[in-house]
Amino acid sequence: MAVREIRELGEDVLRKICKPVEKFDLRLAILLKDMADTMHDADGVGLAAPQIGIVRRAVVIDVGDEHGVIELINPVITERSEETQTGREGCLSLPNRQGVVTRPMRVKVHAQDRHGRPFDLEGEGLLARAICHELDHLDGHLYIDCMDRELTEEEIEGHIPEDDET
Repeated sequence: MAVREIRELGEDVLRKICKPVEKFDLRLAILLKDMADTMHDADGVGLAAPQIGIVRRAVVIDVGDEHGVIELINPVITERSEETQTGREGCLSLPNRQGVVTRPMRVKVHAQDRHGRPFDLEGEGLLARAICHELDHLDGHLYIDCMDRELTEEEIEGHIPEDDET
């Protein structure tokens, strides 16, 4: 298990537009494994490569469902539902902060796997939220750029009205 350092708000790498992955090799496989290990170690549900200082279009997601760890290389959202969901969001790169963010209820993403094979994935609910959140990282965007409002410390610890909507 290789846990890498998670970059935090203020570090330039989090605001960079990531370059496509072009080599599907052992180095990529190690990166993806390290990303999953880092995400799990930090109790996250997603992690994008720039969050560990790598300016490449790669993300891992694990929302704790039947999909397990999802690896998305060079992902592009191809469809977004008009139906939305509004709820709390946090980020491993912004510790101890959360905000209320509105995202599509469903998304479809086209990506490549670790071997370069293309595939499509449809996500709903938390998975759709995680896909949108992580793909934003690849273009230098953070949830604080699109949040409806930031939560107070009391709200982070407790219940907020938006929790009833999801």
